[in-house]
Amino acid sequence: MSDVRHVLVLPDRDAAEEAAEALGERFAVDEEPRLVRDALAGEDDAEDAQWLVLLRDEDERLDPAELDAFAGRWDGWREEP
Repeated sequence: MSDVRHVLVLPDRDAAEEAAEALGERFAVDEEPRLVRDALAGEDDAEDAQWLVLLRDEDERLDPAELDAFAGRWDGWREEP
């Protein structure tokens, strides 16, 4: 098994929470995704923060293109970790 991770970048906390919840329904993930606030460089304001949804995929069963399209539903994208 490898330690594959997927990083979904979402525009705000609400979008990240909705996406994390929907991940379980859409992809039947075993482990709950982690949410992480990612402040943009040089910005202290919470309004300028992106939110990351971190998802482990040790069995490499999740398709990166499908995850990217999934994140797009919330104006987000999948980024290479």
